[in-house]
Amino acid sequence: RLQFFKDVIENKGGHRVFYPNGYQAGPIHDENSVQILYRLTWNGTPSDISREVNDGRGPADFKASRGSKDKTIIEFKLASNTQLRRNLQHQVEVYKRASDAQSGIKVIVYFSRSELDKVNKNLNDLGLHGKENVILIDARADNKPSGSLAGIASSDI
Repeated sequence: RLQFFKDVIENKGGHRVFYPNGYQAGPIHDENSVQILYRLTWNGTPSDISREVNDGRGPADFKASRGSKDKTIIEFKLASNTQLRRNLQHQVEVYKRASDAQSGIKVIVYFSRSELDKVNKNLNDLGLHGKENVILIDARADNKPSGSLAGIASSDI
């Protein structure tokens, strides 16, 4: 479901939802909006998906489950979050233990090249770069030209 969500934002125009006042006005930086959109991807699933579950150590963004032996914590972060590094390092593991979850996924949404650079630095420093349970979602508007403009440098437009 995360890969579907990522694909919609990166390749199917879903990034536009973050720019309600146009690209020049900049994106809304709202983790709550990202979570609400992600919740929509769970329609019709046999899994139980719960939002803001607090099993004793604070509220995890999501807990997906198909019973007590199949639980996953899903934590969303915006790249602009000032506590990103610390959250990447500790938060999901704490929530996993509190929920008796078998796995955890860290999702980071970024809106600019500089945010991506910051995320990559943190992931490299923490040894998390390229990990299967770390999903980066590119919500930039500056790298998604229409099909008629694809391949043309933005400086040529």
